[in-house]
Amino acid sequence: MSGVQMLTVGSGEGDQRLDRWLRKRFPHLTQGAIEKMCRKGELRLDGGRVTSASRVAEGQTVRVPPLPDMAQPAPAPSRIGRSDEAMIQAAVLWKDEHIIALNKPPGLPSQGGSGQGDRHVDGLAPALAFGYKDPPKLVHRLDKDTSGILLLARTDRVARGLSEALRHRNVRKIYWAAVAGVPTPRAGTIKFGLVKEGGRGDEKMRAIHPREVESTPGAKRAMTEFMTVENAGGRLSWVAMQPVTGRTHQLRAHMAEIGHPILGDGKYGGSAQENLGDGWGAGVGGDLSRKLHLHARTLIIEHPITKAMLTLTAPLPEHMKSTWRYLGWDEKEAPLDPFEDWA
Repeated sequence: MSGVQMLTVGSGEGDQRLDRWLRKRFPHLTQGAIEKMCRKGELRLDGGRVTSASRVAEGQTVRVPPLPDMAQPAPAPSRIGRSDEAMIQAAVLWKDEHIIALNKPPGLPSQGGSGQGDRHVDGLAPALAFGYKDPPKLVHRLDKDTSGILLLARTDRVARGLSEALRHRNVRKIYWAAVAGVPTPRAGTIKFGLVKEGGRGDEKMRAIHPREVESTPGAKRAMTEFMTVENAGGRLSWVAMQPVTGRTHQLRAHMAEIGHPILGDGKYGGSAQENLGDGWGAGVGGDLSRKLHLHARTLIIEHPITKAMLTLTAPLPEHMKSTWRYLGWDEKEAPLDPFEDWA
């Protein structure tokens, strides 16, 4: 085992995720080991606690705890099976020499973690190299059960540009969801703050009234714009949402807090039948998928290299297409950007 190391983020190494910075220096480190060091407070940035997603800046000092002997050979990289290779390549929506955009399938994690193994977007990225020496890099994430647009950068320079745009909200993200009930009013802004309610790993977020955010330890302000596109009687609605902030589980927690949980969201709203209320177990509820009905539909961002506006739209996953067909909802009824005229 090596001793504690105090490492400095060098020139050109800034503005990237801590876990990526670490793996470049210590290729033998697994994502799970990095997450564990963060949880235990052993890995620190300028003396402060961090998460694997914390971003490093040039000149910062990273405290690295004792690691296995670097002379020990790193485990052999896992092979990507043909079916997984075909699946992830079929998910490519758009690509150029700088960016790859995926339509992430529901159920596929963005990154590894406890018990996830290598079957996640990050682990499958080598199948998306398409002739490049290095695999593309994730610049943001979606929840495991959320489908839709996910961006990967093919070079470090592009990763920095996309990360900067995402961090400064120079991007428009429009999500679609099927929710229980019909929101009243049919459009508006949700401003409840959010705070972690659970422990490690798969935490749950609790909504906090805006007036109580500052006085609640760990709470962060959050804002979501929403618009009802269509409804099926009074039991289900098709809602478009735009997250103004980017908190964990924000859309799911916000819709549940206003009384309209997302269909199939067991964490925040119960199963499909429970979301629909009494009397629908043998009706519409019995015919709808229990999978989460949340989809990152559209993303509008300035290309970091060409500076052209890039507008990407991801088709609905099969379980949501089935629900839309069953309820008679037409995807063409929703504008590409329903929030375009909002102040």
